[in-house]
Amino acid sequence: MKILVTGATGFVGSALLLRLSLDPQHQVKAALRRDISNIPGGVTPVQVGGLCPETDWQPAVSGVNTIVHTAARAHVMNDTAGDPLAEYRRVNVVAVLNLARQAAAAGAGRFIFISSIKVNGEGTPLGRPYSADDAPAPIDPYGISKREAEDGLRQLAAETGMEVVIIRPPLVYGPGVKANFLSMMRWLSKGMPLPLGAIHNRRSLVALGNLVDLIVTCIEHPAAANETFLVSDGEDLSTTELLRRMGQMLGRPARLLPVSPWMLEAGAALLCKRTVLRRLCGSLQVDITKTRSRLSWSPPVSVDDALRATARHFLESSFR
Repeated sequence: MKILVTGATGFVGSALLLRLSLDPQHQVKAALRRDISNIPGGVTPVQVGGLCPETDWQPAVSGVNTIVHTAARAHVMNDTAGDPLAEYRRVNVVAVLNLARQAAAAGAGRFIFISSIKVNGEGTPLGRPYSADDAPAPIDPYGISKREAEDGLRQLAAETGMEVVIIRPPLVYGPGVKANFLSMMRWLSKGMPLPLGAIHNRRSLVALGNLVDLIVTCIEHPAAANETFLVSDGEDLSTTELLRRMGQMLGRPARLLPVSPWMLEAGAALLCKRTVLRRLCGSLQVDITKTRSRLSWSPPVSVDDALRATARHFLESSFR
């Protein structure tokens, strides 16, 4: 199997590349902007420049059976773009469809697109998880761009016969995680008191190893063709429970104050932090029944093992 991975130096792409490089049955290419120094042995680097609408992908897609597209414009904090949605569309829709068309023209049989649970929406009522077949309801520019890319890929599949597989992960964590999850570990490692000891929400997360395992399953599984899958660890956690368990893994028991949700809401409104509060206190659950049954797949990594590996990497790194 000849496979191309985009976003090969990113959080998901680099882990996937390492996993694929260990299987001698795979011939793997890595699409890169410039740097090839961190590519595993046995992987062929191909410099294609950035993910742009005009990128020439022919050197990368030539002779490839499957493309796994992990690259995207995401997590732009304090976005300075004059029109954020237009910029997300340029990278996450137009550039992606440019890649997919060139892949189909080169004879690729399958295109695996790493989308986002934000295509479904921003949150769920407690105990009513999203399913893969729910009507999309994205809210922010990132989620909207991912939904439009999904729609374009499905249309392209119908026109060309190239199979499309869509995977929508929630928050992905694991060794080397950054952004909010890294901030959480820093707070815990410093013993900071946090007013999050009485949060009874439920959120689905996915360990990096579990997401990579599902991607590898979708590379060849015949039942994955032209399907959309949700993915998680199969165990939903409250924010309070996540903080307590991660504190244990870090060797620094979480100092959590049982502040009532209505007081947190009042404080968030005062500080204009309602979005942050929603992520901390709201629920976002996903139902992976379809993923389990259609692909005979189960998450191979437990939550505790994944949290332990994440904490170990943090404690051994300079991110502290």
